[in-house]
Amino acid sequence: MLLSSWERAGWDPFAEMRRLQSAMNQLFDGTVANQPAQVDPPVNLWLGDASVAVTAELPGLSNDDIELTIAEDSLTIRGERKDAAQGEDVAWHRRERPSGAFSRTVALPFRVDPDKVQARFVDGVLEVEMQRPQADLPRKIDVKTH
Repeated sequence: MLLSSWERAGWDPFAEMRRLQSAMNQLFDGTVANQPAQVDPPVNLWLGDASVAVTAELPGLSNDDIELTIAEDSLTIRGERKDAAQGEDVAWHRRERPSGAFSRTVALPFRVDPDKVQARFVDGVLEVEMQRPQADLPRKIDVKTH
């Protein structure tokens, strides 16, 4: 059997790496398990010719838990995920479901008409469709000859 120079010296770097990895796993398992996941909802945004649509995943919320604000070229989604009531003597073993207040602002690619916004909340997914103001839409210009 061939021995590396490290093994002959009594030090095995691979064993040291395994020990270090085990210690790091214990460190992160102890801290991450007790912290809630991020509260901000994931969003998708897509464009039409005269509109923009945003969807946000908000499972476990109701219409009353959500507040929408439109400001020229941004959409802000605010809300609060309430945590299930737990006694004070409960120690979390794993906590992955997010809870708490959140505010997510999405920059829009153009101004939108706040009077032409439609919002629906179905099966935990918020869908917001916003229209571009009529004055901002591209217009065809007729070219005349002399």
